[in-house]
Amino acid sequence: MDIKEHIRVIEDFPKAGISFKDITTLLKDGKAFQAAIDELIKTLKPWQPEVIIGPEARGFLFGAPVAYALGLGFVPVRKPGKLPAATVSQTYDLEYGTDTLEVHADALHPGQRVAIVDDLLATGGTTLATAKLVEKTGAQVVGMAYLIELSFLEGRERLKDYEVFSLVQY
Repeated sequence: MDIKEHIRVIEDFPKAGISFKDITTLLKDGKAFQAAIDELIKTLKPWQPEVIIGPEARGFLFGAPVAYALGLGFVPVRKPGKLPAATVSQTYDLEYGTDTLEVHADALHPGQRVAIVDDLLATGGTTLATAKLVEKTGAQVVGMAYLIELSFLEGRERLKDYEVFSLVQY
């Protein structure tokens, strides 16, 4: 199945010059969504992860079903103030300012093999911050998998120290 055919592209959204990749058309199509998850699983299995981690919110949409299918746990990465227990945080630079991500301090353990799953690889900033969170806990990032990669933004170069897979490239 050609997954790319199930992703709607909307030009000039949310502003002029942006070519938005709308995954809602993929998510609503059960067969296409299943095919995308199956392809991610096929790539992740050889990495032998022990847990899947995904940044909010769209990382949850792909990370959780991948974790379920592999019989693994899923760890959510959230914005500050969203997790109820003690957290580990990572602040990272944006084009105009900074942002912070958090994970529960007891979510991962030293040496644990972790795969990061998200919907989109753009500049790589969110994923790099997620990887740094994983590493702060002593766990090991074994790979990063995405539904979509915006190749022209060169996020893969920013993540050159990690195994990176994307199902669809633009």
